[in-house]
Amino acid sequence: MLWTASQVIRKFSTTSHYYQNKLKLAIIGQSLFGQEVYSNLRKQGHKVVGVFTVPDKDGKADPLAVAAEKDGTPVFKFPRWRVKGKPIPEVVDAYKAVGAELNVMPFCSQFIPMNIIDNPKHGSIIYHPSILPLHRGASAINWTLIHGDKKAGFTVFWADDGLDTGPILLQRECAVEPNDTVDTLYNRFLFPEGIKAMVKSVQLIADGKAPRVPQTEEGATYEGIQKKSNAKVNMAQPAEAIHNWIRGHDKVPGAWTVIDGQPVTLYGSSMLGGSAPTGQALEVEGASQPGLVTKNGLVLYGTDGKPLLVKNLQFEDGKMIPASKYFSAGESSSVELTDDEKKMAEEIRNIWKGILSNVAAIEDSTDFFKSGAASMDVVRLVEEVKQKCSSEVQLQTEDVYMATTFQDFIQMFVRKLRGEDQEEELVIDYATKDVNNMTVKMPYQCFINGQFEDAENGKVYNTINPTDGSVICKVSYASVGDVDRAVAAAKEAYENGPWGKMNPRDRGSLLYRLADLMEEHQEELATIETIDSGAVYTLALKTHVGMSIQTFRYFAGWCDKIQGKTIPINQARPNRNLTFTKKEPLGVCAIVIPWNYPLMMLAWKSAACLAAGNTLVLKPAQVTPLTALKFAELSVKAGIPKGVINILPGSGGMVGQRLSDHPDIRKLGFTGSTPIGKQIMKSCAVSNLKKVSLELGGKSPLIIFSDCDMDKAVRMGMSSVYFNKGENCIAAGRLFVEESIHDEFISRVVEEIKKMKIGDPLDRSTDHGPQNHKAHMDKLLEYCEVGVKEGATLVYGGRQVDRPGFFMEPTVFTDVEDHMFIAKEESFGPVMVVSKFNDGDVEGVLQRANDTEYGLASGVFTRDINKAMYVSERLEAGTVFVNTYNKTDVASPFGGFKQSGFGKDLGEDALMEYLKTKAVTVEY
Repeated sequence: MLWTASQVIRKFSTTSHYYQNKLKLAIIGQSLFGQEVYSNLRKQGHKVVGVFTVPDKDGKADPLAVAAEKDGTPVFKFPRWRVKGKPIPEVVDAYKAVGAELNVMPFCSQFIPMNIIDNPKHGSIIYHPSILPLHRGASAINWTLIHGDKKAGFTVFWADDGLDTGPILLQRECAVEPNDTVDTLYNRFLFPEGIKAMVKSVQLIADGKAPRVPQTEEGATYEGIQKKSNAKVNMAQPAEAIHNWIRGHDKVPGAWTVIDGQPVTLYGSSMLGGSAPTGQALEVEGASQPGLVTKNGLVLYGTDGKPLLVKNLQFEDGKMIPASKYFSAGESSSVELTDDEKKMAEEIRNIWKGILSNVAAIEDSTDFFKSGAASMDVVRLVEEVKQKCSSEVQLQTEDVYMATTFQDFIQMFVRKLRGEDQEEELVIDYATKDVNNMTVKMPYQCFINGQFEDAENGKVYNTINPTDGSVICKVSYASVGDVDRAVAAAKEAYENGPWGKMNPRDRGSLLYRLADLMEEHQEELATIETIDSGAVYTLALKTHVGMSIQTFRYFAGWCDKIQGKTIPINQARPNRNLTFTKKEPLGVCAIVIPWNYPLMMLAWKSAACLAAGNTLVLKPAQVTPLTALKFAELSVKAGIPKGVINILPGSGGMVGQRLSDHPDIRKLGFTGSTPIGKQIMKSCAVSNLKKVSLELGGKSPLIIFSDCDMDKAVRMGMSSVYFNKGENCIAAGRLFVEESIHDEFISRVVEEIKKMKIGDPLDRSTDHGPQNHKAHMDKLLEYCEVGVKEGATLVYGGRQVDRPGFFMEPTVFTDVEDHMFIAKEESFGPVMVVSKFNDGDVEGVLQRANDTEYGLASGVFTRDINKAMYVSERLEAGTVFVNTYNKTDVASPFGGFKQSGFGKDLGEDALMEYLKTKAVTVEY
């Protein structure tokens, strides 16, 4: 459907291309980048008259050649264009014969003579991965990172006889993230945006609008090509400089240093923040202090005393190991192979023999790389083993570098085949706290691909206890790179992991097990929720945690009940047709949740998402991350496969935005404010038209008629406002009380407020705990000040309680007129906003109640069933409560109308939010 839509749009938006100028092009280059540029130029109507690329290697054509040959485009594979500095006449003649008007050189490793460069009418344009004139030369991306540049980018320039010195046609820039590598820059920006830029450049030339901006010498650099011999790390410099040197050489040629007298190449560097790690000391040549081998990798220190982390190490023999296993490398014992595994080993031996054709016999000691294998051979080995032996084994190219001999490779493969590699013990650094007569253990790191780990950039932030303003612990502050890694893990788990292949009933069993574990840990979860969010413990136990457990059990039961249907269609005789539908998962889903019900909002969305068979990346609210991270720990204990659930604490502006923009995410579920919801919806549309469900702001009306049960109306009316300290999405934002009972209602409410106990949320007798965080407390005080200034009557409260922490008095406003700020805007706190309406004026109060752009919830209190039904039909809200309030259930769909969003949580409707419908028609 997406493909069809894109074609329809193209017909209307690019029809003019057929009336624009088009060129005859020669594509000179290679690689996937060259292939994409070639394909996109043809789609835009340009004629590619010839493709000039490199010869086949080991019988395999370059991707550019493959695409061109498939299209019937003339392809030339010259091993060289000149000999002894002079152009080869036959090559020049073959090139000139195609009659190109412009040479497009997206990626070219060969030296092209100037009589070829200058031959076409419009000359030649080249793509260069730097912001020229900075970093001219073949290692431009490397030097961008080595120098610690804050900006990267690329240039499309006109070729001349200098070294990347021709006039500039077009440039694009992007920010460099602290832990970017050549790969991340290339994948995120240089590759996708570079393709677009090359296509645009060609059209500018065709239309006669292409600039020629002379390159200045100011700021120009001419760094040489980086080779292994000059890639040694200078350890006598600050940590950031060491980090930049390592990431600038990752993966090629690889920065190296000397450890224990032998050269060791360092891969996967990131800056560290937070507390000093613990580990085993390791002497590193030239370092200002010893390194530390920790559970996360090798920590190195710069001359400024700051640490950086290295993930992997590679030795001279080509073998790569996780840096964390430096002291334990080689300790693993070999496994005994079964007869079937021995047969598979012989099949793999044949694959090795096919690749290493120069080796007489593949012995157990045969080393893949010492026998002449290159990086392309690694890819071939991985793919052939998957194809011929077992596609179930999650074999990666990195596995080959870590098991370079045939014997080690077989041992590694068999362990993966048996699933032993998935039995790795979960390592958790807890923040512990003795509170509520127990010791709570709280994970505080990002949870990615089944492991807790520091944020890529090492950043942390404080999460605060709203009861007294104290710091609970430091929590990892996820980066854009962490988002990309988490999404990649979720995608791998969905496409290739056991989750996507699992029987739905087995998936349900895992979710039931997860619910059981949550129940076993309910007191700990409720305690964490209380100290992190300020929820009263008894409410946290019953609702925050209790309903979360119910939600997972409810959706676990749905796993094996997701069904399609058969549909009779018009049958053209004599044919017979069967049409049926299937409900299928969407893929990788993102979930962004708020801070008022941290665990419950996680459960409402992720339980339905997982039951449908998706994988997820979840961002908890920055101020309340701890129950989500504890949930991640329990998910591992429940047996949820790695990569299925990923949790990223951090900033909404960074993590949330990247999730909205990410092209591999197929659905985003969000609960939060309406302005942010609008921004998310826009980003999701622009990125890849991902599916969205939004539960946004509210100003829920509650109408109390004079014929109500007054005792119940007072009790439930207070609950509608003060439940969970007013931090409740469906809280009654405005009460309309019939005039004849108004004064009595207010009097009784104030009387009951005075009985409420405000204090420590862990005290079982407390009714009203602290607001979630200081910024919200300040906002509520400002909200009350505005109400008073506009002329509303402050009957009670409106002030901060005189005690440590973020406590707000339950507040009551009366005489609120429809035009006032507090009549229109949500407080999201313990503020009761009351307006009168004339006795018997049902139509008038309905009009006032519906005069809002929000439509999340609503309520009515009356003993008249006819009136109740009439009002419930007329109220414009996703939920209507009659003679009750806040009564949600896991089986009842929940969601809003208008600017309160769309899509549903809970019930069968929520399951549908995370499924897609496929129609299949069979003729028989």
